[in-house]
Amino acid sequence: MKNAVEIAIDILGELRRSLESIDPARAESFADEILAADRVFVCGAGRSLLMVRGLAMRLMQIGFDAYVVGETITPAIGPGDLLIVGSGSGETGALKLMAEKAKKFGARLALITINPDSTIGRLADCVVRIAAATTKGAGVGISSFQPGANMFEQSLLLFCDAAVIRIIEKKDIRNTNAELMRRHANLE
Repeated sequence: MKNAVEIAIDILGELRRSLESIDPARAESFADEILAADRVFVCGAGRSLLMVRGLAMRLMQIGFDAYVVGETITPAIGPGDLLIVGSGSGETGALKLMAEKAKKFGARLALITINPDSTIGRLADCVVRIAAATTKGAGVGISSFQPGANMFEQSLLLFCDAAVIRIIEKKDIRNTNAELMRRHANLE
């Protein structure tokens, strides 16, 4: 029986394979979509939502107007804006409706998913595919020893963190941590 450290190291191996599956050109397009947006909105469901919330937070901290769909202070989306959907299947009902509405209101749409041929994938202007296992079968042929969609969700978080670093480089933000701390929560 493996201990937690050995299991964590096995998880890292899975994540490496998952992240190596991402097309670098699509990853670059994703960063460019964010850079071109007037405002960035993120949405997801379950643990995927938690991962993209982290993306919105980091984007805000480096100077973007970033919002999480469903929060009380989230404004209306419109032309010039970008909706980023984190969805393993690309078929989650509420997320499909949000994607359709975003397009109707003239926003661009980016999807990070296992299934680029999904309903949301077909609507999206930018799709980043992550090869990962999920409980919903979208990652057919990919297996994981982890429960649920852990592999996708963890890869989603790491990819989003990497995209933020790429955006920092493209914006030539100097002294990143000082810039981040200017907007970091300070009421805690």
